[in-house]
Amino acid sequence: MQTQPKRLIYDVAIIGSGAGGGMAAHVLTKAGANVVMLEAGGPWDNTKDSKMLTMPYETPRRGASTKERPFGEFDACIGGWEIDGEPYTKAEGTKFDWWRARMVGGRTNHWGRISLRFGPDDFKHKSVDGLGDDWPISYDEIKPYYDKVDDYVGIFGSNEGLRNHPDGNFQPAPKPRCRELLVKKASDKLNITCIPSRLSILTKPIHGRAACHYCGQCNRGCTMNANFTSPNVLIYPAMKTGKLTLITNAMAREITTDAKGLATGVSYVDKHSGEDRHVKARVVVLAASACESARLLLNSQSSVHPNGLANSSGVVGKYITDTVGAGVSAFIPGLVGQPNHNCDGVGGMHVYMPWWENNKKLDFPRGYHIGVWGGKGQPSNGFMGGIQRYPGGGGYGVDLKSDYRKYWGTTIGFDGRGEMIPNDDSYCEIDPSKKDRYGIPVLRFHWKWTDHELNQVKHMQETFRALLTEMGGEVSSPMPSKERGYGIANGGSIIHEVGGVRMGNDAKTSALNANCQAHDCKNLFAVDGSPFVTQADKNPTWTILALAWKTSEYLAKAVKEGSV
Repeated sequence: MQTQPKRLIYDVAIIGSGAGGGMAAHVLTKAGANVVMLEAGGPWDNTKDSKMLTMPYETPRRGASTKERPFGEFDACIGGWEIDGEPYTKAEGTKFDWWRARMVGGRTNHWGRISLRFGPDDFKHKSVDGLGDDWPISYDEIKPYYDKVDDYVGIFGSNEGLRNHPDGNFQPAPKPRCRELLVKKASDKLNITCIPSRLSILTKPIHGRAACHYCGQCNRGCTMNANFTSPNVLIYPAMKTGKLTLITNAMAREITTDAKGLATGVSYVDKHSGEDRHVKARVVVLAASACESARLLLNSQSSVHPNGLANSSGVVGKYITDTVGAGVSAFIPGLVGQPNHNCDGVGGMHVYMPWWENNKKLDFPRGYHIGVWGGKGQPSNGFMGGIQRYPGGGGYGVDLKSDYRKYWGTTIGFDGRGEMIPNDDSYCEIDPSKKDRYGIPVLRFHWKWTDHELNQVKHMQETFRALLTEMGGEVSSPMPSKERGYGIANGGSIIHEVGGVRMGNDAKTSALNANCQAHDCKNLFAVDGSPFVTQADKNPTWTILALAWKTSEYLAKAVKEGSV
């Protein structure tokens, strides 16, 4: 990795190396631009650094989590909700947990690969139900870029003809496993739509990448490049062009501007030496993640931009949303004693349930999709949640081993992932006094769930419990009360936060235009989740990739035409 810039002035500086930053690097270098990419974390290459085939018994921790790997010691993503020397604060009463990745590729090294397109209604929902705001673009405008992402990155699924859950250019989906056939049967009985998952994992080789061999360890980083990560699908191929310089361990401090208020580059801290450094660029592209990008803009103050860069509207940091989340699991007696068999597959679900209800008949707007988990996953520290949770489970010696074999794979769980309506009480701002170890002012979060989200989670809980009961399950937890938010997850904990630098046609109410270009600074763009106007009942990564491709194509054309 480069530790300092090679060129005097780059065409483009990209801050962040996740899905959006990686896609921008891919498109822009292909267009001939000389690009520098700043990443706050260290190097990572899943073909070399992955612990995909390491058995838990090979380490003293047996796979248990560490501070920098909260999802397990073999997990591919280095980061967490708490990072030494990089605090954030919360307003009184706020429950918000901010995940930050600190490595090349960011969160794309660990995610469920659930790759869902937003639908036509998702871009124009205010026109449907009057809530939130419409996007300044439509599904038809972004569809060609979804298609390009499908073809280049790779995704499996099935074409179902569901209007607001658009079909794609899918590779064949893997067949449901035993537990998923049981889920499908229960879903059909309750008239809940259940279809093959849509995951960015290859079932056929493309572009020199091998197909999945179904070891089920996607979260560890795939040594075969069968699943999508930004480094090995986007960034390292872009580096081979000679057009991309990657600077790791570079903590961005602010975007610098000239007397006219145009971006001139990025000031950053070399985390190894502690030195302040600067890269010059004709265009700056934000891809640091939604809230980190908002933080950078708010910290980039000047006489031309006294409230922060691209913030004459005052909306930077505002209208952040996260996926609405809740989950329930149950012991399924019917799965006890199933013959031992290889139930491996991709590292995720083979079926899922897209939103199937009519909100006009419900007490909340928008919807959610349901993810499915369970089965005989690789045993590691704490697996099964403790044998004492199962009927008669426990003991010593032979009896204990027998119980583990008996109950292994007999739990099925459902996770709801729903849409939050943006509200005035959910935002981030610069803390007036707190700074991180690099002397950079940190974010302070404000967060509020409304009845829209709480009623949605109540519906999730009732639906999950009905499905599990239909399967003969014994639910592991009682129905949470309204006082407990029906079990709603904290804001940020689902790690899908978007918004904060939203796009729109009106410079008075948005920071970016329809091309993700700052209204106040024509050579500044954003390609992460920050431009999102609303969240949908879909995971955001596929839309980040498609929007980044669209934005980068526009940027490359604008540079050639001299308008940027």
